[in-house]
Amino acid sequence: MENAHVAAPLALHLYCRVDVLVTDAEALADHAVDELRDADVDWSAEDDDFESAAGELRGSIADSLGAVADISRLIENVPGVEFRGGWCRAEPGPPREIPAPEGR
Repeated sequence: MENAHVAAPLALHLYCRVDVLVTDAEALADHAVDELRDADVDWSAEDDDFESAAGELRGSIADSLGAVADISRLIENVPGVEFRGGWCRAEPGPPREIPAPEGR
């Protein structure tokens, strides 16, 4: 194993794909809008307002799911690993193929 006992923190990229089935689009959109309402957003510094942002979430189930997916929980309770940030996007349609890194 490469660098198995590194003394200093080592930043890594973790790429994930999670397949889900949305069984209640309205409940998902409502949840996304509720989380947006509860978020500490300074709307005066944004390009839109709460109503238009909520409308965008209600208009796109993929945007709603992407807004509420908490990828930090993927490594929750894993010892020796600290979540530093990430990004999640939900898209409809078939999964994208991600090429394997060279040498694999």
